[in-house]
Amino acid sequence: MLLKDAFVIDVTGDGRNLVLSYGPCQFPTLGFIVERFWEIQAHEPEEFWTINCTHTSDEGTASFGWIRGHLFDYPCAVVLYEMCVEEPMATVQNVRNQEKLKYPPYPLSTLELQKRASRYFRMSSEHTMKVAEELYQAGFISYPRTETDNFSPNTDLHAIVREQVEHPVWGAYAHRLLTPEERLWRNPSNGGHDDKAHPPIHPTKFSRGESNWSPDHNKLYELVVRHFLACCSQPAVGAETTVEIDIAGEQFTASGRVVLAKNYLDVYRFDSWGGTLLPTYNIGQQAGIGTDATMHDHIKKLLDRCYATKDENTRFSPTNLGEALVMGYDEMGYELWKPYLRSMMEADMKSVSIGTKSKSEVLESCLQQMKACFLDARVNKAKLLDAMGTFFARSSRPINETQNPVEAVRPCAACHESEMVLKQRQTGEFMVGCRSYPQCRNVVWLPGFISEASVTNQVCPICTPGPVYKIQFKFRRRDIPPNFDVDHLGCVGGCDDILKELMEISRFGSRSQAATPARGRQTPNGARQGPPRQDLHTNIRPVGQLNNENPSVMHSQGFRSTHTQNPSNASDAGQVLCTSCGEPCILRIANTDANRGRKFYKCQDPGCGFFKWEDELENAMPGGRRGRGSSRQAPASASAGRRGGAQARGRRGRGRNADGGMFVSATGDTVSGCCFTCGDPSHFANACPNRR
Repeated sequence: MLLKDAFVIDVTGDGRNLVLSYGPCQFPTLGFIVERFWEIQAHEPEEFWTINCTHTSDEGTASFGWIRGHLFDYPCAVVLYEMCVEEPMATVQNVRNQEKLKYPPYPLSTLELQKRASRYFRMSSEHTMKVAEELYQAGFISYPRTETDNFSPNTDLHAIVREQVEHPVWGAYAHRLLTPEERLWRNPSNGGHDDKAHPPIHPTKFSRGESNWSPDHNKLYELVVRHFLACCSQPAVGAETTVEIDIAGEQFTASGRVVLAKNYLDVYRFDSWGGTLLPTYNIGQQAGIGTDATMHDHIKKLLDRCYATKDENTRFSPTNLGEALVMGYDEMGYELWKPYLRSMMEADMKSVSIGTKSKSEVLESCLQQMKACFLDARVNKAKLLDAMGTFFARSSRPINETQNPVEAVRPCAACHESEMVLKQRQTGEFMVGCRSYPQCRNVVWLPGFISEASVTNQVCPICTPGPVYKIQFKFRRRDIPPNFDVDHLGCVGGCDDILKELMEISRFGSRSQAATPARGRQTPNGARQGPPRQDLHTNIRPVGQLNNENPSVMHSQGFRSTHTQNPSNASDAGQVLCTSCGEPCILRIANTDANRGRKFYKCQDPGCGFFKWEDELENAMPGGRRGRGSSRQAPASASAGRRGGAQARGRRGRGRNADGGMFVSATGDTVSGCCFTCGDPSHFANACPNRR
């Protein structure tokens, strides 16, 4: 919906409802098409020159190729050519005769069936599998969806050949194959793939051609039978002759081949060996994306989704939509359009089949990989939108007909070029950050008690510069006081007193002496700001004002976003900040054999190499591990010190703060902040060494 609402995408041409999707097999297939298209576009042709030589005799004409191949230097090529013209006498330098073998194909797998049907009959992969399924359902061929390309030693291959002896076309060859004197039989080669489920595709019932068969049914059945007979046959034998000649010091060579024994070529009419043939390349060959038995589904889906087109020569080209999607993922820094992720999954599933890995282990690993990619893609979706904007016009629908498709909140006050957009981190926390990240690092961290957030079309009438769109929040009930609603339509521009009060109650953000209130209540006379506190959420700063007459009341004077970074390695909230770029780190679990289950922190920026084991941080922190967040706190117990009395106990505060204010209880009475047993302010009573 994000892309369909944001852009005018009309690629179907017939009014069909357009479906946009991502699949770990489907998208790498599209990636092959787009990547090849980019290579063709990036190719810059360059002129070159070559010298050809032909010799005609009564026996025929031989074409000799220049051993240098070609030259890009025209004057040099002309000089060599003129030398050959001036001394045109050709002298035979060497003649080599060598026996060559052309081996029959491996037993037929699904992928080979699709490739050969496309090459020989111009049948699409989808149509090939449809016809093959019908032949299988009627009992004429084996199951057509298999990756296996070698026969089990227990398979009676002679019995399968014997059924084809009566056929009027290839029956004679089948009879020769079973005759020992012909010495034509050869056990099929092992292709090296076995899915442990189905044998290679082979004929299971004799047929001269059924009355209800279409021409494609006859062609596909013939291909299966001839392929099976060929793979049970001896290779073709030929004699190759190579002649080398010299003209004015330049070497030329020519090769010719004579077939001495056709063997399997007698039945496999689809192959020829009359001369040197160029190899045939097909989309998806040797990529390891998905199972070969579903390859046709991926190609069909690309055509159905209008990601690619196919011409009359079965050549694929990407559409603007397909190219834009691949470009967007590429700009995000992911290789989701490459086959690597799916290849790793296939390797893991093979490990399950042979017993080296468990199903639950592989499933958990795959889900973690997919979830990480999904969460990162949500944060960086602006790059996908930019790629789409290269090919498609922005939607001109009125703003009240659709949600803000890019989740834009307000113009960025730091770079004045991009928009601040609503994002969600891998940890689930929300933030409003500049779309130009990492060039602009302006960000507003939102409280951790927000479970859901979405940008609405309502514009705040107070905050400037605008427009500043309001955000629909949903709070977690257990983390907010009972007198607040869990649903709240708020503004992060600085005018929302409810959101500011909730953030202050939750001990969120830091008090900055340098911050200037944007709007709100006037600061009372004699009020002083609390000292700046290093915190995980340093990039949003509610400006707290302490009222000396009533220390238990804290007024928040608005929000100010900043693009400075916390230089410390660990915040007061217990989370770890990257020492290189200052970004909050993410907690991961190691999956290697040496450290399986061990937790570590890494920077969320893919380009940063920061890494730290969690247990090393615990040992480095005085007093043990700090709590990962603030504990629940009543509205009236907010204090002006570095840590309130209701904070986690990993770090003990002092009774009097730097401004001379005192810690207070819920009733407003001052609290000493010392141990109740011995009076020492460095620990609580439950950790007192003098406690009996």
